[in-house]
Amino acid sequence: MKKIIKGGTIVTASGEYKADLGISDGKIAACSASLGNGDAEIIDASGKYIMPGGVDQHVHFSFVYNGSPVRGFETSSAAAAGGTTTVVEFVNQEQGKSITASIKDYERDRVAGKAAIDYSFHGVLTDASEETFREIPSLPDAGIPTIKLFMAYKGAFYHADDAAVFRSLQESREAGVTIMVHAENADVIDVLQKQLLAAGETSPYGHALSRPPWVEVEATQRAIALAILAEAPLYVVHVSAKGAMETIRDAAARGVRVSGETCTHYLTLDTENLAKPGFEGAKYVCSPALRTAEHREALWQAVKMGWLGAVSSDHCGFDWAFQKHMGEGDFTNIPNGCPGLQDRLGVLWTEGVCTGRISRSKLVDLFATTPADVCGIGHVKGRLDIGCDADIVIYDPRGEHVIINNTRLHSVDFDPYEGFVQKGRVDTVFLRGEPVVKNGAFIGNGTSGVFVPGKPYGAAYI
Repeated sequence: MKKIIKGGTIVTASGEYKADLGISDGKIAACSASLGNGDAEIIDASGKYIMPGGVDQHVHFSFVYNGSPVRGFETSSAAAAGGTTTVVEFVNQEQGKSITASIKDYERDRVAGKAAIDYSFHGVLTDASEETFREIPSLPDAGIPTIKLFMAYKGAFYHADDAAVFRSLQESREAGVTIMVHAENADVIDVLQKQLLAAGETSPYGHALSRPPWVEVEATQRAIALAILAEAPLYVVHVSAKGAMETIRDAAARGVRVSGETCTHYLTLDTENLAKPGFEGAKYVCSPALRTAEHREALWQAVKMGWLGAVSSDHCGFDWAFQKHMGEGDFTNIPNGCPGLQDRLGVLWTEGVCTGRISRSKLVDLFATTPADVCGIGHVKGRLDIGCDADIVIYDPRGEHVIINNTRLHSVDFDPYEGFVQKGRVDTVFLRGEPVVKNGAFIGNGTSGVFVPGKPYGAAYI
């Protein structure tokens, strides 16, 4: 063994126990009640919890709004500092290019040599042509077993109509590709936005008024109907509305292969954040919109019961001072998205585990294991099984601190969880056996991340 972690409590998606964990050649090499020290480096984890590194399956490092880009992979050290060792990025298909070529070019130009942690990709279908649909079965050959389609955003080049969703589902089923959808009714949102602006509602709160829960519920119902028609699995991203969650839950109970995720902000924030004065509400503009407390508590029940299987950050690093203010006077021009990459584990621990809403094992499942399985990388990520990558988080539950933005590494001028009390902290993080966080501070070189190819037939097919 090159390293042995001793004295801590190992937490997995299936339980927790006291054991030593051995690391060799970047992999989990042994797990036993007592491993001999030999000449190994010993890491003392007494009083702490040992968990697999997080897999954040929903991040945006490439989004551009009105020519203004979000913060890119050069800020991915924030993931490591928050206990996430693998991120899965959405890459838009470029016009005139295949999905695979778009992803390869993006990795070469904007990711390679800039990633502090490991990464994988979802394709985003933007060219709803038969040529694109025919490409879908070959995507797993490039390590891309997932595609996202946007049912929202009428008029945007990436908006997908029902025909595009249906054809994608048809082509995916025999290849083991998971179709993901952003489920909102684009036409209704467009009508409501125009009506609200005409009535003089221009503030950030208009965002919630233009995207009420039923636009999400209806689109979720429609997407599930299309999946049933295509006889293919479906994955619904960033579920925010109680009714959408219940639609997924009830369909799955009937045997439909549909599953989904929610995000940290939908478990902790609500519409009151959008109503903050002085245009501060713009910080919380994301889609689907934040909901009321009733929806928030329903989502906590959903993740506890397994009705939604993962919690992502939906990290999207737009600045407030300049970029969010593009929508001052017209909420429809506020760039959608919030940072949160560094906060996911701490918020889930504090608001989930420490309140009794979820167990530590459920946290690991939501934070690491199921996201890895959904993205087809569960054979190497999201677990502490022998042979898996030695991506490890040592979490110290002692103490507490207040989240403040100037301690965050995302290079954005605000944090949506600023002022939240976080109990405990990420103490140490290993990426493939090498420390990237020590004593709570990022110590990596910022360029260690490598591409992790995904396999087909992920968790959505189970």
